Amino acid sequence: MAVSVMVGMSGGVDSAVGALALLEDGFEVAGLFMKNWDEDDGTEYCTAEVDHADAAAVCDELGIALHTANFAAEYWDDVFEAFLADYRAGRTPNPDVLCNRHIKFKLFADYAQTLGFDTIATGHYARRSPPGEPFRLRKGADVAKDQSYFLQAVPRARLENCLFPVGHLTKPAVRARAKAAGFKNHAKKDSTGICFIGERRFADFLGRYVPRQPGPVTDPAGEALGQHQGLAFYTLGQRQGIGVGGRRGRAEKPWYVAAKDTRTNTLVVTQDEARLLSNTLLATDVNWISPAREGRCAAKTRYRQPDQPCTVSRQQDGLRVTFDEPQRAVTPGQHVAFYDGEECLGGGRITAAWNEP
Repeated sequence: MAVSVMVGMSGGVDSAVGALALLEDGFEVAGLFMKNWDEDDGTEYCTAEVDHADAAAVCDELGIALHTANFAAEYWDDVFEAFLADYRAGRTPNPDVLCNRHIKFKLFADYAQTLGFDTIATGHYARRSPPGEPFRLRKGADVAKDQSYFLQAVPRARLENCLFPVGHLTKPAVRARAKAAGFKNHAKKDSTGICFIGERRFADFLGRYVPRQPGPVTDPAGEALGQHQGLAFYTLGQRQGIGVGGRRGRAEKPWYVAAKDTRTNTLVVTQDEARLLSNTLLATDVNWISPAREGRCAAKTRYRQPDQPCTVSRQQDGLRVTFDEPQRAVTPGQHVAFYDGEECLGGGRITAAWNEP
């Protein structure tokens, strides 16, 4: 009897080709379209109806059923409220990491199980060890599209019951297969917006949920340079939109966000990029996909960053990560992912970063 797989169908080309590949491999396949954001329906930014139509068209082409589910309440409670809390506290969160942990690999997987499916599949560019071998999460074959960074917070037990049917392909190869199959979404633009919310003017969107609290902009010495619109609307290393222009007696160099002081509601900016560097961070809420380790490995603190050699050590309040070379704009609220070559070992939430001699 064929293994049954429920594929998360987003309306995009990756999940479409994933479903096609699973069918060709002899699996019994159905799709699930998840609608997890009810706010703003009918606005210029809401793409749920278009995405659902694209997913339905692919499923019709493949001759498979498309189920739908609405997890909007759970998304709000488990992902979006945490997202807002971080911004209110002066941190910069990564909702895609939380979305994978709480929605795609928990609610989706549980929903599929209640319908009697053996396993689930997603269109992530990641790979897993073959069945029968100890589970390992590996980078996608397409270096430019590898999405293992976004999976590092998902518990191993959840990942073990998921297939990644496009992880061994490059994005151009995926689009070529979609075109050959006659999928109308073969050239559809990749989504770069917030997970399940979509692309929008971010400052306007955030301003609906986080009140603007203007305050002073200073240099590291405390000299006043202007006013900011609210600390939540800036992130470490940011260059554009700070509102600090040329200053008499100052070099003609760009300004960067160097720190956010939530106690005084002060945005600290600098023209010295060295102030953006740190060589040590503290990670909490650590999730190990492979056996926990200390010592040497590599890490990245943001998506698409090249792997950075580091040393990891456990301490009472979390994991201490010391990089061989200082890293730019390591940002509390973001996540650090650990690697050993192609293998994603796990990751944790960045709570602090600093420089040590």
